[in-house]
Amino acid sequence: MAIGLAFWRRSRSVEGFTAAERNLPGWLLGISIIGAYVSSISFLALPGKAFASDWNSWVFSLSLPIATWISVKWFLPFYRASRHVSAYTHLEDRFGPWARAYASLCYLLTQLARVGTVTYLTALPMAVLLDWDIRWVIILTGITTTLYTFVGGIVAVIWTDAIQTVILVTGALVCLALLVFGLPEGPGQLFALAAEHGKFSLGSFGLTFTASTFWVVLVYGLVINLQNFGVDQNFVQRYHTAKSDAEARKSLWLGGLLYVPISAVFFFIGTALFCYYTAYSGSLPEEYRLPGKSDSVFPYFIVTVLPPGLTGLLIASVFAAAMSTISSNLNSSATVILKDYYQRYFRPEATERQKMRVLYLTTIVVGFLGTGIALAMISVRSALDAWWTLAGVFGGGMLGLFLLGFLSRRTSSRAAVAAVSAGVVVILWMSLSPSWTGSLAGLRSPFHSFLIIVFGTAAILLVGFLVTVLGAGGTSRRAPRPDAPGSDFRGLDN
Repeated sequence: MAIGLAFWRRSRSVEGFTAAERNLPGWLLGISIIGAYVSSISFLALPGKAFASDWNSWVFSLSLPIATWISVKWFLPFYRASRHVSAYTHLEDRFGPWARAYASLCYLLTQLARVGTVTYLTALPMAVLLDWDIRWVIILTGITTTLYTFVGGIVAVIWTDAIQTVILVTGALVCLALLVFGLPEGPGQLFALAAEHGKFSLGSFGLTFTASTFWVVLVYGLVINLQNFGVDQNFVQRYHTAKSDAEARKSLWLGGLLYVPISAVFFFIGTALFCYYTAYSGSLPEEYRLPGKSDSVFPYFIVTVLPPGLTGLLIASVFAAAMSTISSNLNSSATVILKDYYQRYFRPEATERQKMRVLYLTTIVVGFLGTGIALAMISVRSALDAWWTLAGVFGGGMLGLFLLGFLSRRTSSRAAVAAVSAGVVVILWMSLSPSWTGSLAGLRSPFHSFLIIVFGTAAILLVGFLVTVLGAGGTSRRAPRPDAPGSDFRGLDN
């Protein structure tokens, strides 16, 4: 709240609230990008995943350097040249109003799922520490975070992200050291137990699409990270806050590369927790070993093993980091609603006061809905799996539509409609069919849920290119300047 109040004056205009007056340094933005990844999802769900299984999910992080290179080379120059704060304005120029509305709606649904997941994971350690009903903790977290977002706008969000990222990573390293050196036989026992139970496995290298193999997670990670850097308002908005193109590039490389070792630390914590409670088998209540309870193991360790001062610091930093992450999602969602709906369809000539009023009101609405989703997640088995699945479903092929317009200047609006329709059909089939019974059981999707967004994106691209090549695309609208200054991209069909 103090940081928010410090930047209150700089955030009382739409430009300040949404773009920080385009004057932030690259190192700060880079750390804030890490903070966008290192929320309570990383701090609690990644150790929980490694505790319950292995390092298969860490393969997601290995795709980040590839996605970062693609984004720095093509996506970043494109958005910086456009100067549009909304990530979806160019889709209307390319395919018409429906494309902008479709992509922005998919983004809003994705952000609601993310706000719900982060809020739920933040409430876990607080509920354990205070012995409160987790539902009340979720409600209080949602209310306080929504109020915080009112104060400082995007500049306060970015500064808070950066500060809390440093605190969280420092706390994680301290916890890891206590775990490793707290085993009866020292660090060697950790590696022996982990090897004995296959805890460092990256998953099967077999070429199957029905399980979470190394290749399935890698491809899923690449698509999700390209979506983050290419069409996620939360990231695209940060591009516009940089004071120069060079600083924006620096921020992407810093955030994209540093998250790989940082995420490895959190997975190593999960492995160390497994070895710690294997060595001290009576120290962990049996309820925490049940399926779906692994996300609570690290909070239990924090509140029962760590010294009181360190416990308080970690709980506070988890809570604050979650607040900064959620506030970033609330800020970007409010920006999308203002730019892509209110100003586009209702009041294009709205005054500054009217636009700020919309930003404040939509922040409240998104915060309320995200809190409701967090309450619904109490019964899920793994918050990480739930978030990844929801991200794949609600992503709705946004990346496919963006890439279709970005890679082909000849693809028309009609071709794009056909492509998106095919992608939505694939996404709905893969999402809904696993629960089909009776006569429909034979039509179930055999593919792993991580492939929903992969196949949805692929379907949009394939159908879009096919319709374009066959000449059924009609007349294309104005292309979205893929050859903007600073970009050497010229399209595949020029």
